[in-house]
Amino acid sequence: MESGQASKTAMRVAMRRAAHQMIDHPLVFEDPFAVRILEPLLSVDGHNYEIKRSKHPVSKAFRSYMVGRSRYAEDELALAVQSGVRQYVVLGAGLDTFGCRNVNSDLNVFEVDFPATQSWKRDLMSSAGIVPPENLHFVPVDFDKSKLNVELQAAGFDAGAPAFFSWLGVTMYLTIAGFRQTLEMIGKLPKGSAVSFDFSMPRQSLGSVERMALDALAKRVAAAGEPFTLFFTEEELAEEFKRANFERWEFVNANEMNRRYFEGRTDGLKLVGGAARLTTAWR
Repeated sequence: MESGQASKTAMRVAMRRAAHQMIDHPLVFEDPFAVRILEPLLSVDGHNYEIKRSKHPVSKAFRSYMVGRSRYAEDELALAVQSGVRQYVVLGAGLDTFGCRNVNSDLNVFEVDFPATQSWKRDLMSSAGIVPPENLHFVPVDFDKSKLNVELQAAGFDAGAPAFFSWLGVTMYLTIAGFRQTLEMIGKLPKGSAVSFDFSMPRQSLGSVERMALDALAKRVAAAGEPFTLFFTEEELAEEFKRANFERWEFVNANEMNRRYFEGRTDGLKLVGGAARLTTAWR
């Protein structure tokens, strides 16, 4: 992402979530704010590209993945809340709307993103008449100038209590040093803390169809100025979890996601292979 500019991929992800609300039935991921936050942009040429081509097979595949990973992360969050977690941190929040959908007044939500992206989001929320609830905390972080743990605590985050983190659509854009710094920070939090995120598999570990899917997606995000830089096998990521003091983890592939969220559909909405995987790791 270019310095001082809002994320272009955040817009595309948000458009796919909005398209899901407008076109797909039944919904895999219910988000009544997904369309509302984008209303000022839906009639602007170019911005509504994903909605115009939403029935194309490639668009369906991308949309399935975007809504599936959000559903997965929020399902894991719900389990964490049931076990007593009362802090939720959305890393690279983009136009995520959970903070507005949150019905648990005891759950504090911290949205972390680059200042330019967060300012853009707050302008969109204001234009749409969306008022942030009191337990939604915006945490603008310029990682070149400040540290995540410092900025979180300044926003009211309690490092002495467990927390759940979602980290969707972020790790593949990081350096290994940046990835480890964040994972190690989460790994120092109290027992009961956890993190859910998606990651990209290395090209050489994939089959021919998955390589084609990865190449196509990598070309798109690079053209938007946000190229993929970091890849993991499951074995490599397990070593990272051990290094960062996590005790257990799971990996979820496209077949498992389809079984959980897309089974029995007749509209063709499902994950189609792909180089990405989902994981949750627990302290």
